This record gives sequence, C-alpha cells and structure tokens, in this order.
Amino acid sequence: MRINHNIAALNTYRQLTAGTQAAGKSMEKLSSGLRINRAGDDAAGLAISEKMRGQIRGLEMASKNSQDGISLIQTAEGALNETHSILQRMRELAIQAANDTNTDADRSEIQKEINQLTDEIDRIATTTEFNTKKLLNGGLKGVQASVGASLKFAASNAAAAVNVTAAASVIAAMAGSISDTIRFRLTQGTATTSGNVSVSRALNSVMTASIGTDGTVTIGSVVVGSIDVTAFKAGDTITVSFTKAEDAVTTDNALRFHIGANTAQEITVGIGDLAAQSLGVKSGSTYLDVSTQFGAEASVDRLDAAIAKVSAERSKLGAYQNRLEHTINNLGTAAENLTAAESRIRDVDMAKEMMEFTKNNILSQAAQAMLAQANQQPQGVLQLLR
Repeated sequence: MRINHNIAALNTYRQLTAGTQAAGKSMEKLSSGLRINRAGDDAAGLAISEKMRGQIRGLEMASKNSQDGISLIQTAEGALNETHSILQRMRELAIQAANDTNTDADRSEIQKEINQLTDEIDRIATTTEFNTKKLLNGGLKGVQASVGASLKFAASNAAAAVNVTAAASVIAAMAGSISDTIRFRLTQGTATTSGNVSVSRALNSVMTASIGTDGTVTIGSVVVGSIDVTAFKAGDTITVSFTKAEDAVTTDNALRFHIGANTAQEITVGIGDLAAQSLGVKSGSTYLDVSTQFGAEASVDRLDAAIAKVSAERSKLGAYQNRLEHTINNLGTAAENLTAAESRIRDVDMAKEMMEFTKNNILSQAAQAMLAQANQQPQGVLQLLR
C-alpha cells in the first residue's frame, strides 16, 4: 500500500472532472438551444451551417427585394390605369368630333379638352415615381429597337384633311411617333380617273407605296414607284400610313431586381416612355387635331394605337408582377428547407441532450461519492502502524 500517491483517488477525480465538464456542456447546450456554441463543438458543422446561414439570409432579402419590385410595378401600373382612362376619354371625344353634326365651335370646345387631357398624360409620365425614381418618362426602357421617325405633310398636320388636286403634296420626315396617317378625299371637280401618289424620303431615295384592299397605302422597299388610284371615285377616301424604323437604342437603363441569394440572380424589367409624344398623341407642341372631321377620324386611329401601346405595357408589367409573386413563393420554400437543414446541424435535440445531462449529472454525483471512499483508503495504513 502506498500513501504518497492515491491512484484510486486520482482516477476517480479524473472521472469526476470529465463528468462535471460534460454536464456543464450539456447545461450550455440546453440553455442556448444550440448544439454548436463554439467551433470546438463541431468545426465542420460550424463551417457548413454558417454557409447555410448566409444563403438563408440572402433568400430572405431576395424575397424583400421581390416585394419591393412588386410595389414599384404596382405604382407604375396604377399610373397607367389612369392614362388608359384618359386615352379612352380622348377617343370618345374624337368619335364625337368626327360626327359632322358638330359645328366648328363645337369641335373647338372638344379640342380644348383634348389638349388638357394630353397635358395630363405628360404630367403622369413625368411625375410618377417610386423612391424618387421616375418610372414612365422613358428612362427605364432598356435595350430595344425604336420605330419612331414617321412621315407627314410638310404644310400641315398629318391628321388634317387634304383634297387631292393636280398639285403635288410634299411629304417630309418627322420623328417622335410610331406612324402617321394621311387621308385624301377625291372631291367633285378635282378627282381624276387615274393618278399617282409618289412617296419620297429626303436625302435618301424614292420609296414605293402599295395600296391594299382596305384603302391603306404603306411604304415598301426603297425603290422608285407609284400607286394607281384609278379604282377610286369622287367622294371616296384614301388612307396613307407611313412608318420608318430608326436605329436601335443601345443604352440599357432597365430596372434590375435581385431575386436570388447569389450574384447574377436577377431579372430585368424595362418600362417604356409613356408620355404623350411617345404614345403618338402629340408631336412637339402640336396636339391631336379634332377641329375637322378628317382630323378627328385620324385621331381615332392614333388613339387606338396609343391605347394598344399602354395595354401592352400594362400587360407586360402584370406579367412581371405575377412572376415576382411566384418568385417570392419559391424563395420562401427554399429558405424554409435550408433553415431546416441548418437547424439539424446547429440546433440541439433537447430531449437527447437532457438525457445526456441527466447521465452526466448522475456520474458526477457517483464520482464524488467514490472520491470520498478513495480518500479513505490510505487511512488503512494506520492499522499497520499500531
């Protein structure tokens, strides 16, 4: 028997220390709810869970980004709803002005409302914004081809009534709208049994115009040519439409909504120019002319095109909104599943850990009792000394 070193006591003390430390870690896990409180608890698990946490927070922010995108789109679409209402009212007025029961004074009053409604379209386009970002002024249209340089009579508005006479009508280029319509009426005394309409483009060459069954003459290829109006009689109306494509716009100012947890996970949303001139209901400071019956009829065509353009823009925005709503649902599902995976790595199983704590606590109490017994063993040497 040895008294300088109590091996049994040392062994019992080591077991007591290990049990106490294990019980302490169990208490830490139970109190924090985390299985990994420091890197030493699970180094690999910590690295994996931190990466998952980054993805989870990225997905949550992407969902917020998508919600902000929907709010922006709803702001733009709400403004376009009012633009639609204005254009419908303008078309209603143009139909009214096209009726020859109206006097010139009546059409003058209608023209006043047309002008004010046109100005309101411009005001909506220039003032609609989200978080100080202008939405409808054309600054967010993105990369797209532009069809804008149109043709009209140099001496008058394209929508004005023009009688066909022996004199040639000069047509000049005009930018700012998608197309122009020119109406001719063959009146008694000036009508001919045959004739030509030449369509030329300044600084370039003569362009052929061909006539369709609906009485619409459209510019064709860049060659010299003419159209035959023999089939028309006095009182008939010829409608000539002109459109010329410009070069593509290369600037990209479209909105980019970041809808993912990683780089390059975004969608691009372009919003066109919805001002009056872009819609084709205004040219510079010139409003739609409904002061004559011919002008009113031509205005109806322009307003139909403007309504179609706004409808297309609203439809596009609605499609973006629906897409973002599905994006939000998908992001929520992905974040939920990733959170569950991260929880399995990092969070503690309370029932299992409570079992471990109880076991370690019992072992610690047992070790304390055995340490007391081990400390009593050296006293047996005293019996040998008596």
